[in-house]
Amino acid sequence: MNTKIKKEKNKGITLVALVITIIVMLIIATITIKIGSDQIKNAHLQSYKTNMLLIEAKAKEYVENANFELGVEPSAATQEMKDKSQAELTGEGKGTKVNSSDSISSKLTSIGISSSDIDAGNVYQLSTADIEKIGINGEKSDEENGYYVLLYNIPEATVKVYNTKGFNAGSAGVKYCLDDIRDIDEVE
Repeated sequence: MNTKIKKEKNKGITLVALVITIIVMLIIATITIKIGSDQIKNAHLQSYKTNMLLIEAKAKEYVENANFELGVEPSAATQEMKDKSQAELTGEGKGTKVNSSDSISSKLTSIGISSSDIDAGNVYQLSTADIEKIGINGEKSDEENGYYVLLYNIPEATVKVYNTKGFNAGSAGVKYCLDDIRDIDEVE
């Protein structure tokens, strides 16, 4: 009995199968990186908004205190009362009043703060130390990360919060003011 034993050739993986596998892996990696990148941008947006909301809340407290110091309607206040009220906005943790001669003033006008608000003494620049005194740790207010800036309106008891670097909201462009990013939930 002669039986021939048939030997199978073990060819292994072909070059075509290898290329297809690599292409599929690259597609999956690209999708994963895109989703991860979007999640990081959205997390950054939420962090940015949260910090600005905390700054706004604390600044509104300062405005309320300033209005309390007036003791009367802003239109009926004497200059002495207004000065005392304005003093409530300065001090430790409350920022530094921006003057039109300050180097940052041209940047502020380019992001939407009027020079009349700067001249009126309604604009305050927060330092990193001011941010920490508000209770936000790890956030910087400097040239590299953008300065946080407050625009006070004592008679109307309002505050606007700005960051000079801004946030790139994708197709919506760069937004500098909290009011502009308040309703943005995701970066496109």
